[in-house]
Amino acid sequence: MIKARVTVTLKNGVLDPQGKAIEHALATLGFAGVASVRQGKVFDVALDGVDKAQAEAALKAMGEKLLANTVIEDFSVALT
Repeated sequence: MIKARVTVTLKNGVLDPQGKAIEHALATLGFAGVASVRQGKVFDVALDGVDKAQAEAALKAMGEKLLANTVIEDFSVALT
């Protein structure tokens, strides 16, 4: 079994209203010095019956086809 983590983040230059809301909430809660917050998503995926190269190819395809909106989001794959 191969385990991986796919991390999806907004591309630079894409507005992040949820990140701004979190940034404001942190300031309201007394956390000073937070310059900015960008939010994202994390997917932990376990694959059976594949080798490392097959897993990386499959995870990249998953990111491009479903897990990330590649118009506005970037993603990275890390085998764990």
